[in-house]
Amino acid sequence: MNRSTVANRWNLDLLEENYQRWRNDPAQVDETWRIFFEGFELGQSGTGQVQANIEQDAARSQTAVTRLIDAYREIGHYLADLDPLKLSPRRDTHELLELSAFGLSEADLDKEFFNPLSDPPYCTLRQLIAILRDTYCRKIGVEYMHIRNPEIRKWLQERMEPIRNRPQFDLRRKRRIILKLNAAELFETFLHTHYVGQKRFSLEGGEMLIPLLDGVIERSARFGVKEIVLGMPHRGRLNVLANILNKPYGLIFSEFEGNVAESVGGDGDVKYHLGFSADHVTTDKHSIHLSLTPNPSHLEAVNPVVEGRVRAKQRRFKDRDRKLGIPILIHGDAAFAGQGLVAETLNLSQLPGYKTGGTIHVVVNNQIGFTTAPVESRSTRYCTDVAKMIEVPIFHVNGEDPEAVVYVGELALDFRETFGQDVVIDMVCYRRHGHNEGDEPAFTQPLMYRKINDRISIRELYTENLVMTGQLSSEEAETIAETFRDRMEEVYKEVHENHEAPKPVPGFGGNWKGLSPHFSFAPVATGVPLETLRMIGQKIAALPSTFKLNPKMERILAARLKMTTEGPVDWASAEALSFGSLLLEGTPVRLSGQDSRRGTFSQRHSVLVDSQTAERYVPLNSLSTSQAELCVYDSLLSEAAVLGFDYGYSLDEPHMLIMWEAQFGDFANGAQVIIDQFIASGESKWGRSSGIVLLLPHGYEGQGPEHSSARLERYLQLCAEDNIQVVVPSTPAQYFHVLRRQVKRGFRKPLIVMTPKSLLRHKMAVSPLEQLTTGGFREVIDDPADSDRVRRVVFCSGKIYYDLVAKREEAQKTREVAIVRLEQIHPWPADQLKAVYNRYRSAREWVWVQEESQNMGAWTFVAPRLSELTGTSFQYVGRDASASPATGSHAVHEREQAELVEAAIGSDLPHLVAAHPELIAAGHTLKQGVR
Repeated sequence: MNRSTVANRWNLDLLEENYQRWRNDPAQVDETWRIFFEGFELGQSGTGQVQANIEQDAARSQTAVTRLIDAYREIGHYLADLDPLKLSPRRDTHELLELSAFGLSEADLDKEFFNPLSDPPYCTLRQLIAILRDTYCRKIGVEYMHIRNPEIRKWLQERMEPIRNRPQFDLRRKRRIILKLNAAELFETFLHTHYVGQKRFSLEGGEMLIPLLDGVIERSARFGVKEIVLGMPHRGRLNVLANILNKPYGLIFSEFEGNVAESVGGDGDVKYHLGFSADHVTTDKHSIHLSLTPNPSHLEAVNPVVEGRVRAKQRRFKDRDRKLGIPILIHGDAAFAGQGLVAETLNLSQLPGYKTGGTIHVVVNNQIGFTTAPVESRSTRYCTDVAKMIEVPIFHVNGEDPEAVVYVGELALDFRETFGQDVVIDMVCYRRHGHNEGDEPAFTQPLMYRKINDRISIRELYTENLVMTGQLSSEEAETIAETFRDRMEEVYKEVHENHEAPKPVPGFGGNWKGLSPHFSFAPVATGVPLETLRMIGQKIAALPSTFKLNPKMERILAARLKMTTEGPVDWASAEALSFGSLLLEGTPVRLSGQDSRRGTFSQRHSVLVDSQTAERYVPLNSLSTSQAELCVYDSLLSEAAVLGFDYGYSLDEPHMLIMWEAQFGDFANGAQVIIDQFIASGESKWGRSSGIVLLLPHGYEGQGPEHSSARLERYLQLCAEDNIQVVVPSTPAQYFHVLRRQVKRGFRKPLIVMTPKSLLRHKMAVSPLEQLTTGGFREVIDDPADSDRVRRVVFCSGKIYYDLVAKREEAQKTREVAIVRLEQIHPWPADQLKAVYNRYRSAREWVWVQEESQNMGAWTFVAPRLSELTGTSFQYVGRDASASPATGSHAVHEREQAELVEAAIGSDLPHLVAAHPELIAAGHTLKQGVR
């Protein structure tokens, strides 16, 4: 042993092995080891103090070297050459990497130390630092030492350090990169010259995204990947569509020309928001289905949608290891740091109900957000720092080193497939034009754009490199470019001269085959045989013999057993029967939301917990050996990401009942971007149908402004062209039927359900079992009163019906006042309402009553439609318009409720309000007027 070697975590096993050999027979080790161990023994005996001191100094130095190695692994990226523009001077050193920071000096540079990076594992400190800088401080900077899992750190080190993070690509790989770079750049320049002034959100400056994605897709064939779903913003989208998904140039050029194909229906969207899918055959002849998810301009909103889509595909493949479907999310630097949905989606990554086996995140880091510089758009060093929360590797790479970029993409894929976790690539590049092609970036970033304007493209840089190294001739390079130009010119000429729209978009296919995009009022039978309902009820109450229930839960299950076998059923029991009947019919059910397993109001109890072992049991998954599966998940405390995920799931799985439940209905406003941009308008914009169900607890019970209204008015404002269904069921039977109807119809439309709170335990809000066995959901429920004697017809929706019935009986006006329940508000059930109106033509007063304030609830939606339908002016009875949904005082709420119910049945409201001026003082008056 002729090197300065001491025991440390890198060579302890080797030292132990040689020490035992020396103890057994000194001749078994070479002379250097004998000298070392003899000195060690002398030091131990007290007779070799000098030698011991020497060894102690060597130990300190070796420990310092080990610390230096770890420091480069941890912060070597601080010195990496990542910015093609060199906007800030690159640091050649860092105080935390100085020799003095480890107790070393220049005198140690030519000493040899043990290290795990060289082969053999000994070299001088000078050589070691060169190796570390070559690995961690060149064109690739890696952050991974924040990961606590030592297996992951070791795996990354073993992949990166032996090759110094320098990929060795053969000529075939290099030629593929230059081909993809030509396709990426020449596509952009072609559009720039042929469609002057049109927005396209160019990828120029970040063209390496195309070879990166191509490398990941090609390599995924090794793992047998079947599906890759991409999500991305508008920048570079057209390029990805053309050069990754192979969307025909003719279709893209037609969109620029304004020759848009006729779709099944809807308004369409701008070309840089559209999605596309295609089968890609790799060079290994492996077929992978690629899908780019359509998205709105709301950056990062598509992230959870992509995750949900992939989860649905994995379920279809029975891919429990989550290896065959991969989500790839492409981000901008400002959006990745700035949008909260990024953190929410990252938080989904390892949760049982939402994980997809790891997402590959690619940040196209233009070093600017519209006109905002990084120093003004984030408080962190890197735009990717938020990803450290889930302890995943982050690769920073210079976007002008093509081989480094592709290498990092392939390494990221290997990591994802090995560990089933997210991975982040931060490709540092630039944006050649402004935010769009008509924008002038020099107004706000003059220095940055002076540098950009002076730069030649990455295609030219890499071509020059290959030519100079003899790997490509100048003639070959020009032929490649000319081939792409000629191909685009030929397609352009055909599209530009013919002015023909592409062929109409085909109807539903694949998993959606047989379904229609069109809504229909045609009734569908959703009743279930009585014996089936009773069997489900018995199975729900039958637990494993060793399962120990909470005593209170025993009473709940006993009551539920009685309801489901004898009747009448409450809301929770009706829901359980609807789920169970669908499962027996082969329709799987998915429900997710905050506290959805138990239910916000302790009503559902779909997952039981053993009181002694905490083991979980799902009764509805024990109905039959051939049944479908019920999946109920308690979500993270997020609305936007979870609803986006479940919506994405519904896009790829139309034959499952997929529900998202808000803890309280108004909490859904935290997911407004998903509701507005995807659920309500996605079909019209992108032709993508969804059967997602939103369960939104709604009702005024004096719980204050934030726990009363599910904001029914907002959903009704979004209603048009039969885009969504909005229902307010008033009985458990109606709830039972509407859930079953959702998957029994021949089309899929999002379903918004105003679900109850107090009605969950209301003694009148129950349904006989017989109402679950026949018929189906009724959009309008008429009063059984004798129509000839009715003088006042009261229309309402939801919980207030029960208050009105009680008041009518108290006032003994059951013959004079008819109460009609509007159970489905959209699509507007005009025919059913017309039939009701015809029954009561002799009535003198027509009233709409609601709990919500006049500017909220259904009034502004139903008023013009009721008047148009009947030719009659309807009176409004309800709370006056207000800024807040409800009073914060329970006492005031009770008085308000009593007043409006009494007014609705026929009392003199002005007299009553005058008798209670405190109502006006509280800011929630009542109003009765004629519209």
